[in-house]
Amino acid sequence: MSIDIDQFDERSSEELAELSNPEQVLKFLYENRDRAWKAKEIASRTGINENSIHPVLSRLEDRELVRHKGPYWAITDDTSRLRQAYDTHRVTQLFDDLYGEEDRDEWIEASEQVDH
Repeated sequence: MSIDIDQFDERSSEELAELSNPEQVLKFLYENRDRAWKAKEIASRTGINENSIHPVLSRLEDRELVRHKGPYWAITDDTSRLRQAYDTHRVTQLFDDLYGEEDRDEWIEASEQVDH
């Protein structure tokens, strides 16, 4: 996907970074927190593939960041939980930028060495 050259020139790197699917869903639901949405509409409005939206919403519900009733989804009304999740995400992102992303295979290998 391309962007307008004015957007490229005027926006910071952070503003141009692509959001993950969960980030897009949370941003959309937060910006539209006065309404509840069907999953298909959330997918359409965020550009997320319809096959991916239900797993994303389910994971967010497991983390108590969204609410679900019938076919409708809404952002959590627990703003402190939402803030905590956002802060944790930003710190993790900062550490990834400073030290590089963690490698799951390295963690598994290291834990196996400790166990023996």
